[in-house]
Amino acid sequence: MTMWQRIQTLYLGTATFLIFFMFFSTFATIVGPDGSEVTIRYVEKLPYLTLMIMLITAHIAATASFKAFFLQARVAVIAGLLALGFQLWLAIDFWMNKDVMSFSITALFPLAAAFLDFISAKKSMVDEMTVQAVKSARKSKKKNR
Repeated sequence: MTMWQRIQTLYLGTATFLIFFMFFSTFATIVGPDGSEVTIRYVEKLPYLTLMIMLITAHIAATASFKAFFLQARVAVIAGLLALGFQLWLAIDFWMNKDVMSFSITALFPLAAAFLDFISAKKSMVDEMTVQAVKSARKSKKKNR
C-alpha cells in the first residue's frame, strides 16, 4: 500500500498545503483614513512565521511516518494542538484589532488544519487497532490448532 492510498495521509497533505499557503498569503489589511491600504503578511510577524515553520515541520513528519500508525497519530495530534494554539493567537489578534484591520479568510486555515489533523490521528489509531486485532486473531488461531 502506498502512502497516498490511506485517507489520513490525504488529510495530512491537505492540512500541510493549507499551512504552506499561509506563507504566501496576506494576514490583514489596514485601511488608513485617507483610503490608503497597508497589507500585513504572515511572514512579516516573527511569532506567526515561527509557528508556521513548526506546523509545516510537524505535518511533514506526520505525513512521512505513514508506516508507523501510532507515531503518525501522535505527531498528528501534536500538529493539531499547535494549529489550535496558532488559531487562538490569531483570534486574540483579531479581537484586539478588529476595528482597525480587515482580516483575510486565511486566518481560519489553522482551524481547518487542526480539524484535519485530529481526524487523521483518529483514522491512524483505528488502522493500528485493526492491524493489532488481526495479528492477535492469527496468533490465537495458530495456538488453537
